[in-house]
Amino acid sequence: AELATIARPYAEALFKACAASSGADLAATASWLDELALIADNSQVRQLADNPKVTADQVFDLFVGVARSALPDMARNFLRTVIDNGRIAALSEVAAQFRALVNSRNGSSDAIVHSAFPMEPSALTELSAALEKRFGRKLNLSVQLDPSLIGGVRVVVGDELGVVALAVLPMLQPYLPLDNTFEDDAGTQSLPATSPEPELAT
Repeated sequence: AELATIARPYAEALFKACAASSGADLAATASWLDELALIADNSQVRQLADNPKVTADQVFDLFVGVARSALPDMARNFLRTVIDNGRIAALSEVAAQFRALVNSRNGSSDAIVHSAFPMEPSALTELSAALEKRFGRKLNLSVQLDPSLIGGVRVVVGDELGVVALAVLPMLQPYLPLDNTFEDDAGTQSLPATSPEPELAT
C-alpha cells in the first residue's frame, strides 16, 4: 500500500505529461517505463543505488548504460526525478499504475497467460479473440512460462482468474496436456472431454 501511494503521483504526472505533449506515444512511454522498472528490480542495481557513496549521476548513468535502447528526453528527465527523490524502489509500481491509466483511457486491460508450454501464435490469437469477446474490451496479452502448472495454462485478467479459466479452457483443449486439468483459485479442476463454453455470471 505504501509503494502504491508513493507511485501514484509519479504515474499520474507522467500520464498527464504524455497527454499534454502532441508527440508523446503512450505505448512507447509504457515500454521504456517497464524497462526502467525491470532494471530497478535488479538486486545489484538496488544495492548500488542504496550505497551512500554512489552519486545520483552514477546511478543515472548505470540505468542509461543498461537500457537496451537510447532513452528519449522524457524518459531521462523522469528517471532523474525518480533517482533524485530516492524512489527507485517504486518504479515497478509506477509502471503498473501508468499502464492502468493507459488501459483506462483506451478501454483495454492487460492479460497474462501463464503456460506450462510455449504457445503457438495461432493458439494465442484464438485465445486473445475469445478473451476479448468474453470481456468486451481489447486485451494486451502476454505469455509467461510456468512449468509448475498442472494443466498447462492459467489466464489472469485483473483478479478474474477463475472466470477466465472456465470460459476459455474448452476452446484451448486441443493445446492442453492429455490430463486436461487446470489450476485456478479453487485448486486443481478437471476439464470435460467435450465441453461447450459454460454460462458464467457477469
